[in-house]
Amino acid sequence: MAILAFDVGGSSIKFSVMTADGEILTKGSVDTPDNLDDFYNELIQVKESLAVKYKLIGAAFSLPGAVDDAAGIIGGTSALPYIHDFPIKRALGEKLFLPVAMENDANCAALGEAWLGVAKLCQDVVFLVIGTGVGGAVVKNKQIHHGMHLHGGEFGYMVMDDKGTTLSNAASTIALAEKVSLAKGLDKNALNGKDVFALQETGDEIAHKAVEEMYEALAIAIYNIQYCVDPELFVIGGAISERPDFAENINRYIHSILAKVKIARICPQVVRAEHGNDANLMGAVYNFLQKNK
Repeated sequence: MAILAFDVGGSSIKFSVMTADGEILTKGSVDTPDNLDDFYNELIQVKESLAVKYKLIGAAFSLPGAVDDAAGIIGGTSALPYIHDFPIKRALGEKLFLPVAMENDANCAALGEAWLGVAKLCQDVVFLVIGTGVGGAVVKNKQIHHGMHLHGGEFGYMVMDDKGTTLSNAASTIALAEKVSLAKGLDKNALNGKDVFALQETGDEIAHKAVEEMYEALAIAIYNIQYCVDPELFVIGGAISERPDFAENINRYIHSILAKVKIARICPQVVRAEHGNDANLMGAVYNFLQKNK
């Protein structure tokens, strides 16, 4: 028996078949359709092609937006407006003829790392995703803490100064690239995050300053979250986190903060995510298993 997992993104839908102990039997991806009917049809085709070989007991979904599995509806907004604000969970079950469980994509990534990844020995974990914004998740006792308004883990909204600068404004890769582009007199979209880090490595002063400010903002946020949530571990995800020194540089600023705040005795433990894109699929399956014991 196996679970079919889908990680739905704006440009692609990744899928896998996974056992209940986390073994990936197969995986692949297809382009994300631009309308709901084609979306359903693509999922059906994937399911039918895999059901020939595997006995599927359910479908697990990682999805963007404010995913409410209990209500079966996705609120909020995303790059896929056609998945929002109607009973999509019921529709998916009817289309695929399988029990369905669904969860937000960042929450799935956190669950994947908590189940089979770098945080598998931990009960309480904070997961941060650094990308176009700063998102994440709070895991308590191996369960996602959603919050009253499904905004648990939306760290990007944190205010970093008296000007209303948010953590997403201060520490996302998009914000980093825009800051450096504008400082160099370029169009704000002239550079991306990889470009900025490449410039920093050549000794570019503007890029170096912006990258250091990004590390510092993340360190401040993590320090504050540590003393609010008190997790065992912080896991950093997103493409930029794959840089070998990314967590190390955040830790450097955390130690600087602790040197100034003499009463603080707990040092946040920050590590990079282990499973990359597979974490979303793993977390979707773990969410399915939790909801279908």
